[in-house]
Amino acid sequence: MSVLENWNEWKDFLGDRLHHAQNEGMDEQVINNLAFEVGDYLAKQVDPKNTQERVLADLWSVASEEEQKAIASMMVKLVQNNGSH
Repeated sequence: MSVLENWNEWKDFLGDRLHHAQNEGMDEQVINNLAFEVGDYLAKQVDPKNTQERVLADLWSVASEEEQKAIASMMVKLVQNNGSH
């Protein structure tokens, strides 16, 4: 089963990546920019595997670039407490 198929596993996966980036000294703006790039890639290249991803994909598809950056920033905040710190 892919990490994308289970919402909680996906959040844990993203949380692990976020903590790694922070431990490596990556600042918040760089992290948010990367989250935007990942979100854009997923929206264009990956079919949503669960209901939550479908909602995010639908929101992303109607959002302006500024709104997409806000969505990416909110996803970073959402996963801050996920993963194996």
